[in-house]
Amino acid sequence: MPDRETMPSAPAPEVSERAAALPQEALKIASGYAFSGPALQLGALLWDGQCLPDAQIRVPLAMLNRHGLVAGATGTGKTKTLQLIAEQLSAQGVPVFLADIKGDLSGIAAPGRSDARVEGRAKDVHQRWTATGFPAEYYALGGNGRGIPVRATVTGFGPVLLSKVLRLNRTQEQSLALIFHYADSKGLELVDLKDLRAVVTFLTSDEGRQELKTIGGLSAATAGVILRSLTAFEAQGASGFFGEPEFDTAELLRTGEDGRGVVSVLELNAVQDRPQLFSTFLMWLLADLFHDLPELGDVDKPRLVFFLDEAHLLFDDASEAFLESITQTVRLIRSKGVGVFFVTQTPKDVPADVLAQLGNRVQHALRAFTPDDQKALNATVRTFPKSPYDLEEVLTNLGTGEAVVTVLSEKGAPTPVAATRLRAPESLMGPVGQEALDRAVRESPLYERYARAVDRESAYERLSDGRGGRGAKGPDEMREATAPVEERTEERPSAVEQVVGSGVFKSLARSVGTDLGGEIWGWVLGSARGWGRRGRLFCSVPPPPPRVDQSRSRSFEGCRGFRVSGWEGGLGALRAASARSRARRTAYGS
Repeated sequence: MPDRETMPSAPAPEVSERAAALPQEALKIASGYAFSGPALQLGALLWDGQCLPDAQIRVPLAMLNRHGLVAGATGTGKTKTLQLIAEQLSAQGVPVFLADIKGDLSGIAAPGRSDARVEGRAKDVHQRWTATGFPAEYYALGGNGRGIPVRATVTGFGPVLLSKVLRLNRTQEQSLALIFHYADSKGLELVDLKDLRAVVTFLTSDEGRQELKTIGGLSAATAGVILRSLTAFEAQGASGFFGEPEFDTAELLRTGEDGRGVVSVLELNAVQDRPQLFSTFLMWLLADLFHDLPELGDVDKPRLVFFLDEAHLLFDDASEAFLESITQTVRLIRSKGVGVFFVTQTPKDVPADVLAQLGNRVQHALRAFTPDDQKALNATVRTFPKSPYDLEEVLTNLGTGEAVVTVLSEKGAPTPVAATRLRAPESLMGPVGQEALDRAVRESPLYERYARAVDRESAYERLSDGRGGRGAKGPDEMREATAPVEERTEERPSAVEQVVGSGVFKSLARSVGTDLGGEIWGWVLGSARGWGRRGRLFCSVPPPPPRVDQSRSRSFEGCRGFRVSGWEGGLGALRAASARSRARRTAYGS
């Protein structure tokens, strides 16, 4: 695949002299897209039935973390638009994540093929088209596909997110958190779903019921609901997603040796009929990134951009809790430098609260064959700014590869509505061959790290052989019992460090965008209880940094976003706790 250097970020020119001869309304629209900073090229303006290549339509690179929507009827070119934007982001050094529902985005790694249509489109919009492949990694959920398997542990997923996925009520959610707490305190590691099932079953047995009596107990009815929900969840194919080695979401933030952003293609065509599995993964991924990434505020370019193709599958039959999580995450993750683009057929496929957060719009043609279609068309027209176009007519007459565009300018204001003939992608518009895909997966530096599932001893095995019963000891207790006397006298961690270091705390902290997560962070940071007033959060002297493989550890610089005096001590404690909770994952690193 030919390499291409990162696109220069030179200031964009003002409207050209030839563009000055455009009709007055067209000139006004073109002026709204003459940005001074780096921008992605979308195409050329359509006005009065003609393509005007001197009026280029663009989107500022810095606005790509303000999220977006690519919509349109089937066959209008949405996926090619997604590919066009993803290519240019990669060329600018921005990593990209593509949710490939239909299986036709793997071609982004291979150079495209020139033909009469591509050449004609390039000529129409004044595009210097060059066949180019882009650095890509291929993934699959839990091995459901040909890509590198993506897995998460049950502990890493956490009780809050899992309760949302299982659609548990508040009481059942609290019971599930109690189960996680018990497992964590006894060293019963929850790696996969059979571990969780084993712990729930044990705690409702005659022997296990005594274990929870002192902290609230677990009713048989609640345990039954949780077990039935787990069974239904497993029927969706979720078992393969949970396990080890757990995927490190920092892998999605990589750039290639040439400085271009790596395009991570998640193969989902094998699970497109199981939307709960897809939405489960997305919830975990966004929550994990939100938890780990530092606050950036306004940036020159995004740190990562997601494209979620066929987004209606994500929201169809979604629970209220899931919609709440997505809405809140989309609202807050922008400040982490992450953009999310939803690709779907009509804007009504996306919940209104989410749609309100999407600053960039590329609307392909809509069809109005039924009364419902006409209502959807009218609703779509009303969501655009005022325009000299008759948008209802324009939207029903756009050709393939044409769209109505409005984005956020460098000042954050909506640009004029512009009917646009879009550029052609320069990578292969279609899937690569299976042999080429398999070869790319095997040659990936991540293949050895994640390809083989590891089923080591965890809660299921310990409870099966009777070592998790009454008075079950965790690994720390077992080590203490067999250690020499002088070793047992070493200083034990403080109560706060024990809480912060637990796997349950980490998974709960991931839900910082939710009300419960906010309460937890408020408690830890002391802002809600006044702990931070004294200027020191955990200790007056920061503890020494843990010995962690820096290539695999994640950044906690985002903690600086909390305005607490003397935060360095708390940051050290969090890092130390993080090292303990991630020791298992680090063991599988390269």
